Amino acid sequence: MTPSGNGALAGGAVKNNVKRLGRLDIEGGGQVVVHGGHAFIGHMEPPHGTTIVDVSNPAQPRIVARITLPDMHSHSHKVRVMGDLMIVNSEQFNRHHLRKGGEIPAVTQRLERELGRAPSDEDIAGALGVTPAELPELREAGARGYPDGGFKIYDISDVTNPRLIRFQKTHGVGVHRFDCDERYAYISTEKEGFHGNILAVYDLKNPEKPDEVGNWWMPGQHLAGGDTPHWNGYRNRLHHTMRLNDRIFASCWHAGFSVIDASDLTNLKTLAVHNYHPPVRDPTHTILPVPHKIGGRELALVIDEEHEHVQGQAHAFMWVFDVGDLDNIHPLSSFYVGENESPWSRSGGRFGAHQFQEHMSGNLVYVAWFSGGLRIVDISDPFLPREVGSFIPEPGKGQSVPQSNDVDVDGRGLIYLLDRLNGLDILEMEG
Repeated sequence: MTPSGNGALAGGAVKNNVKRLGRLDIEGGGQVVVHGGHAFIGHMEPPHGTTIVDVSNPAQPRIVARITLPDMHSHSHKVRVMGDLMIVNSEQFNRHHLRKGGEIPAVTQRLERELGRAPSDEDIAGALGVTPAELPELREAGARGYPDGGFKIYDISDVTNPRLIRFQKTHGVGVHRFDCDERYAYISTEKEGFHGNILAVYDLKNPEKPDEVGNWWMPGQHLAGGDTPHWNGYRNRLHHTMRLNDRIFASCWHAGFSVIDASDLTNLKTLAVHNYHPPVRDPTHTILPVPHKIGGRELALVIDEEHEHVQGQAHAFMWVFDVGDLDNIHPLSSFYVGENESPWSRSGGRFGAHQFQEHMSGNLVYVAWFSGGLRIVDISDPFLPREVGSFIPEPGKGQSVPQSNDVDVDGRGLIYLLDRLNGLDILEMEG
């Protein structure tokens, strides 16, 4: 289907200055990366692992390879490609819920002391914030543990037949999001002796034997070093990092973001911290340093991730920060999408920001906005970001609402919009 004009399409999509070239009915994904005429998709739910799609003809995307996971305990929802190497994460599926299984023994002992008797399942479930019916699953997960956290490296010199060359184990619930360059992988993972995800930098010179060369964490995370977290649960943790030259920009969930000196990867040092929580409720998902100055300013884009929306509060949005002076980091502007921009903004899914294309060249930012679809934002005036195009796909197969999760743009300028529930759209700006 090749639409023309703006507004609603026959299939239910809503667009402005963007046309659809092709669509692939595919299981929901967490990340899409386009490299060498192929789209690499990391899927949200097992047993679906990674799918490789030939997009040389965008009107007819064609699956050329699939990696299926061996069980239902992990997911590989993130993917990166560097030359003939593909890296995917291995993280416990449904980790926030299932890790409560490991807390049951300690919770049981605490309740015994407090109650002066053996606690009931109702007592234990209440302390964990779950229902009694969920306890058998949690006890099973606690007894099983999770030994498969880490990342996998594949040889994709034959893209139709990915060959696993290394499964690098890390710790805990494993690896969440990450970034890579020609030599190093910047991994967000749990690590023994620490609370929550930290940064682990791996040298991939020999991909069959990655070398962990450096770590970075926030004060309060290093339990083995005597730290005590000053926050509840896992609210403060590394989500992931992006590197520009000798600086690494780290998004730290409810701890805002940090800027790290990466001139020596074996001795990473914090240069600056900027935390705007509170009053902002939604966590810091990604910080992207803009690789060129705009208006003479060094900028960074920050996206917050929409979670459970509280009526009366702002939906998650995108920031533009001036980071030229690390002693005076400050916002210049923000970009919002109103609920009336999407017919699905109150249809049961998440509405609000999630993620943008992580490697930009010009002044356009491509943002995945959950049920707000794709928003294309021009930041040529960093004080007034301006939307220049949008595309909201219809709900995917078997779904009631679109949930645009990730976006990438290839060398042809084609846009790949991935839904976390179902579907990949291949788009192009009309202007």
